[in-house]
Amino acid sequence: MDLKNKVVLITGAGKGAGRTLALALAQRGARVAVNDISPINVEEVAAEIIANSGEAKAYVEDIAKKVGVQYLVKGVEDDFGVIDILITHASVEPHTPLLKMDEWDWHRTLDVNLTGVFLTVQSVGRMMREQGHGAIINIVAGAGEGSIKDAGAYLSSKAGAAMLSRQADVELSPHGVRVYAVENSTDVVNDVLSILEAQ
Repeated sequence: MDLKNKVVLITGAGKGAGRTLALALAQRGARVAVNDISPINVEEVAAEIIANSGEAKAYVEDIAKKVGVQYLVKGVEDDFGVIDILITHASVEPHTPLLKMDEWDWHRTLDVNLTGVFLTVQSVGRMMREQGHGAIINIVAGAGEGSIKDAGAYLSSKAGAAMLSRQADVELSPHGVRVYAVENSTDVVNDVLSILEAQ
């Protein structure tokens, strides 16, 4: 897939792999819609892309909420006209033992890391199905993260996102839309690029 002028929506783009991917894809000519719940970080990413002669716009929405996802997707559609690639990276990672974890933290982790993926894949997937093309990449837990101490909620939610990706691909691939789960690692940019180049 030639990334020149392709519209990429990245959730959780304010930091970590989401930020790295936003900058890397913009360097390759993609038009990048960056989302995060924190305006400070995500606006910095958009500004950096624009300063380097790229095209980007920041969208501050909570993707754990259906209304937030709807506003996000509608905003990107209004501004860019299409979404060619979706990358879901938004996540929370509480470091609390399961026996001490508060119910609110457990639900918030699942809401962002799993329900957020579902809601975003659903909304963008419907758009891509109508287009007849698209790529969705969900960033899930890397192999090295399986030994992280006190990360039961995070790892459970990411395992769910991996299975959700598999099922979404089964449902969407007949319509020209592929869905992938990519492990969060130091090679995440190369892994994502390899997938997109093979599209």
